[in-house]
Amino acid sequence: MQRRMAIPKNISFVTFDVYGTLIDWESGIYDAFTKEAERDDFPMVPREQLIALFHEVSREVEAGSYELYAEVLRRTAIEIAKRIEWPMEPARSRFLPDSVERWMPFRETPPALQRLSKKYKLGLIANIDDKLLGQTRRHIKTDFDLVVTAQQVRSYKPDPAHFTEFARRIGGKKGWVHVASSHHHDVAPCVKQRVPVIWVNRSKETLESSQKKPTAEVPNLREAAKLLDES
Repeated sequence: MQRRMAIPKNISFVTFDVYGTLIDWESGIYDAFTKEAERDDFPMVPREQLIALFHEVSREVEAGSYELYAEVLRRTAIEIAKRIEWPMEPARSRFLPDSVERWMPFRETPPALQRLSKKYKLGLIANIDDKLLGQTRRHIKTDFDLVVTAQQVRSYKPDPAHFTEFARRIGGKKGWVHVASSHHHDVAPCVKQRVPVIWVNRSKETLESSQKKPTAEVPNLREAAKLLDES
């Protein structure tokens, strides 16, 4: 764990990014592509290659005009198929948004959320639409006090709209800490808006000197919960 600066002592609200932080979406995405490709006897590319493509392509799609995340996933699936030379019919691209309901939480997610819910108000700040998030929340038994989605603000992180809207709803930024796994989508905009942020760096990513440093860095959600308990 690598601390950058102290976590505030007066925390009242802890928010989470969902996919990659609470939910193991990379496994869900790779499983969905592999299963669909098997219908064509197409050998799926290695997981690391596919996930890198997913992040690259989905960011490109999100950077355009706002669309529901289900459509972002559908368009991402079509483009990835083209790049790996898999002759998938575009009409079959629904397989990816349809897989969201099967994306499962990390093992430490339920106990960490239950632990934190006893001490803080909890919220979700997610790059997804309300319907798909509803499918995901069936796997998470914890209740959340406030949720901001891409559909509600009609934009995708790292655009600041999610964080601006959350601050508006709680009446400011005092007492708020965000927890997220994506440096691009969450850490950078939080640092820019002066929102304390705990980076769950599961992939052991190394930052370049020009990249914004988080308030704190941990390897998983369990360690994030411990750090918040110490605050």
